[in-house]
Amino acid sequence: MRRAVGLALLSVVLALVGASAATAATHECDGLQICVPVAGPWVVVPTTGTPRQRVEYQLDCPPGYVVGGLDAELSAREIDVTFSGTLGSPVNPGITTQRSAVFTAVYTGPAVPVAASVRPHIGCIPASGGGGRLPTASSPVFRPGHPTTRRVRTLRLHSGTARVTQACASGERLLGGSHAVGFFTQRPPAAGLIAAVRTSEAVSGTGVSVVARVGSAVAGVRAVLQVSAVCAGGR
Repeated sequence: MRRAVGLALLSVVLALVGASAATAATHECDGLQICVPVAGPWVVVPTTGTPRQRVEYQLDCPPGYVVGGLDAELSAREIDVTFSGTLGSPVNPGITTQRSAVFTAVYTGPAVPVAASVRPHIGCIPASGGGGRLPTASSPVFRPGHPTTRRVRTLRLHSGTARVTQACASGERLLGGSHAVGFFTQRPPAAGLIAAVRTSEAVSGTGVSVVARVGSAVAGVRAVLQVSAVCAGGR
């Protein structure tokens, strides 16, 4: 009898440990006294094709805040996640990061059709101004800056067909584009939910256009399509 009770208690303890590990908090606000955490959706990461397709997703802070910390949750260990930072010294919020962070993810495992996704997180802190002034140089050498602008449009998806187009502003030229599908779910989306959204992308001289065909499995789920155009020039 005691052995049975002991085994039952051990099972409960192991279950609680597993649940705690599964719901462990992310760390985008660690070490930041004032921080607003922002969580993105579960962004689908392609797992087939050669070369492997990368997916990009932009996550924004509220107005008046800049990105002070980053983290991500992965549905598979084989997902490699990075973010785009601006060159400068010191590596710091307001210098390396601005109000938005662009996450890039790629699946590094075997090319098999599995459900892979990543949920980006950012910790936002009050903006406190930029870095110091740069010295004026007479030689034709320039410091890294912000020569490109990312124009982003995010649309909630419903069953049926949707088309999203994102163009550059007047006077800008299109350098490239990308798109991502995301699901605002507590857990990584299952393969059936991922397969319910099929997309095709076309890049022209004026913008990026994506057609999404959405199945009925998305009903009741907050799903989004984000289309990005990377632009240069203009004012």
